[in-house]
Amino acid sequence: MKAQLLYVEDDESLSFVTRDNLALQGYGITHFTNGKEALRNAQHNAFDLCILDVMLPEMDGFTLAQEIRAFNPHVPIIFLTAKSLKEDKLHGLKIGGDDYITKPFSIEELILKIEVFLRRRNIHQPPSPTQYRLGKYDFDYENLQLSLAGESRTLTQKEADLLRFFLDHPNQVVKRSIILEQLWGEDDYFLGRSLDVFISRLRKYLSQDETIKIENIHGVGFKFRC
Repeated sequence: MKAQLLYVEDDESLSFVTRDNLALQGYGITHFTNGKEALRNAQHNAFDLCILDVMLPEMDGFTLAQEIRAFNPHVPIIFLTAKSLKEDKLHGLKIGGDDYITKPFSIEELILKIEVFLRRRNIHQPPSPTQYRLGKYDFDYENLQLSLAGESRTLTQKEADLLRFFLDHPNQVVKRSIILEQLWGEDDYFLGRSLDVFISRLRKYLSQDETIKIENIHGVGFKFRC
């Protein structure tokens, strides 16, 4: 069964080329040119991944992502951002996005990121468990649930991927480059900034147990203590 993608982009030329190339890769594409129409459709249809331009008529991509997150916390969201708006990248991650691509972008880059997310959602690796106990918390990777004292928080897919990566490498110094290559598919400066955002979010989520720490190892990476 082909993966279904929600693609929201108001640039007619760009969206035509992108849709055509993604369809050639075997993906099902549902395209909208404004955020409000996309939201109405997303509320009634299941998508495997969302690709959202930031600058959209009627409802911008950030607002659209927040609305989608309210009823579908699991679906990966990739933002498309203008090259001059680098501040959009970190903001998009803070509100629940999983990744971003800077315009102009290559179709190959977009396809690579899509494939990375879909592989992580669909391929189960037996050696890695899906249920974890860490200090006061319970973590259900498969359902993206982090629980404490009977209260649960639904993580984004990227947050869950990062937490499971740390849990699979406890008390080890892990290089930033390894994390980036494993979870994002490549290592570059802005992806490193994205990683820092996700690290900060996990620290906040786990802050009620002082025995759990994500330590910065200067110039190298991180160590997860639990």
